Amino acid sequence: MNTPRLLLTASIFFTILILNACAPDRILIDLAPGDGRLTETAVFKDSGAPDTAPKVAMIDVSGMIASIATGGLIPSGGNPVDDLVARLNKAAEDASVRAIIIRVNSPGGTVAASETMYNEIRAFRKRTKKPVVISMAEVTASGGYYIALAGDQLVAQPSSVTGSIGVIFQTFNFSEGMRRFGIESRAVVSRPNKDIASPFEPPVEEHYAILQSLVDDFYAKFRALVAERRPDIAPADMDTVTDGRVFTGSQALELHLVDKLGGVREAFDAAKSLADLDRAQLVKYHAQGRRPNSAYALGPELNARLNPPQSTEINLVQLNLAAAESAGASGFYYLWTPALTRP
Repeated sequence: MNTPRLLLTASIFFTILILNACAPDRILIDLAPGDGRLTETAVFKDSGAPDTAPKVAMIDVSGMIASIATGGLIPSGGNPVDDLVARLNKAAEDASVRAIIIRVNSPGGTVAASETMYNEIRAFRKRTKKPVVISMAEVTASGGYYIALAGDQLVAQPSSVTGSIGVIFQTFNFSEGMRRFGIESRAVVSRPNKDIASPFEPPVEEHYAILQSLVDDFYAKFRALVAERRPDIAPADMDTVTDGRVFTGSQALELHLVDKLGGVREAFDAAKSLADLDRAQLVKYHAQGRRPNSAYALGPELNARLNPPQSTEINLVQLNLAAAESAGASGFYYLWTPALTRP
């Protein structure tokens, strides 16, 4: 038996297993195949509203937030940040679009991508003056909530899971297991901190102190943004809402993390109110020839990416080989990472 190869294979397997169990391995935002050209379909219209009625555009943000190409082993060529900006630009250029809804269903993702998407949504709001309503689906946690803070109003379903305000830098260390098999790792580095938190070297506390300082810095910014964008949160509750725990939509309303309860229709009403509209139509952007059946449709092209043919299912946990690439986009995450099992 080739012991080193066995150990390395096991290490890679469990790393992918844990990462894939923590969260979806990609973000999907109404992506279009081929040349990426977008069209729109009205998925809901107020009674009596004509076909020329003002529009509210809805953009779906689903899955892992990261500035990476999506599409499995063969990336589609785009990335989630670019796709979001493309849809914001389309909404900005259409004078008949009077407001937008961003429907978020995400446990979060990398710090940088979450920050970038937040900034792009805020830039859209400043540039166009068009209101932005956030509609929370099943999960809008950590980086998903960071993005949600860009909205003028946050609407959560009572059963939505949100919160998880904080930062995580996940590390693994295989040095003890390697030692038991007689395997020794020795990195040749330019300076002592070049191999910081290497999984193949014994842990060095000074390395983790450096990483902790970065985590603390990212967390301080996240917490400050919560305080800025959600001023109705009671100072006495700030430590509770930003300690990493999650809340239901109903709990989030009580703590002023969100503004009201409801689904897409309630978010549509909120958008109309902010845009001072009596009647409007809700439109979704999608690839040509991929008409959605309702406001909740992600589209065949999205379903294909959520369930790629390269996947292998083991013990009800889907292992996608693209997860390793996706996780490598950044080491610092605004991400809700529930445990694989609970006692």
